[in-house]
Amino acid sequence: MAKITVNGEVQEVQPGLSLTELIRQNNVEQPDMVSVQVNDDFVDRTEWDALEIKEGDVVDFLYFMGGGAPSFPSPLSVPSSLQAKRPRSSAQFDIIPLILHP
Repeated sequence: MAKITVNGEVQEVQPGLSLTELIRQNNVEQPDMVSVQVNDDFVDRTEWDALEIKEGDVVDFLYFMGGGAPSFPSPLSVPSSLQAKRPRSSAQFDIIPLILHP
């Protein structure tokens, strides 16, 4: 068995397991909407079948969600003279880790 980390949790998997099989094994919801990082590198969907998971790999299943999160502390509580000046965009994206359910 090979020890890997999936979304922060240690798992033991069969050596030579493909990324596609790992996604199935972890019951990833909406696999067509998930992005995958292995050892901090995004893996192209066309490589999922060929990529073999190895001992010590760190795998993260991520969903990209549109929208944004409120800034903390709230801009209303910080004087405008102290607020960071940054360009506003009409689109903001957050990376949301996938929570696995057995």
